[in-house]
Amino acid sequence: MGLLVELQKRIPDGWFLRRLLPAAFFVVIAAVGGGQLGQRHWDDLGLARERIAGALRVSGGTSTRAVASLVLYAVAVVAAAFAVPVVARAIGTLASGAWPWWLMPLGRRLTAWRERCWTHPEDIGKEAVRARAAGRTLRADRLDARRARTASTRPSSPTWSGDRLRATEAHVKAGTGLDVASEWPKLLLVVPDTSRTALSDARDAYDAACEALAWSTALTLLGTCWWPAAPAGALVGLHSWQSLREAVGRLCRTTEAVFMTQHGEG
Repeated sequence: MGLLVELQKRIPDGWFLRRLLPAAFFVVIAAVGGGQLGQRHWDDLGLARERIAGALRVSGGTSTRAVASLVLYAVAVVAAAFAVPVVARAIGTLASGAWPWWLMPLGRRLTAWRERCWTHPEDIGKEAVRARAAGRTLRADRLDARRARTASTRPSSPTWSGDRLRATEAHVKAGTGLDVASEWPKLLLVVPDTSRTALSDARDAYDAACEALAWSTALTLLGTCWWPAAPAGALVGLHSWQSLREAVGRLCRTTEAVFMTQHGEG
């Protein structure tokens, strides 16, 4: 416990809470659930305790085998902690709609599908009114929720997040004449500390949501060896997806507000 406290003092919270601890938890689940229990004995807690106790048991002091096991565990944890940001960066790129060229055929098909499924928020609102008048309250509530999260313009990106980011760039361009992508580094140098902190926090929330999606993917894949990990990964994924949408909205609002404020002062 003292070691964990000391590590938390020396390692930034982003690494300790978002990467090292989840990595340590995932490696234990993968080793015990996927490597020892498997699908056949997925709920055998006695076997799990036995295997964990066997891994932790040290006879006659600190044996070479025990040290080797700890080193391997530490290497696996650190490797997972370093791999997740890489996967999260790829997820963030896909979520933003900036797909690589070799995925663009799929991106165009997905964009076309989103266009076909898109309905103007006003039309959704009218349908909700009709449903409520007909006594179909549950459907009306569902339509209201759909209207609230539907953009007023046709999709132009494979993802909702990409549409939201592009809309923000267009608003900033129309209001200030500035290009967000090219002006972002310059903006960070001249804005007040409060604005810089707000932008940093918004971007950090976006990165954290992408990392959570990476962990949910890892858990879901682990479900092929130990099925309880799959529903856990699905639940984490649903929560992470909602967190990503909220983070995108926060990032867009913050970016637009900072650009507009800075342009007004300039």
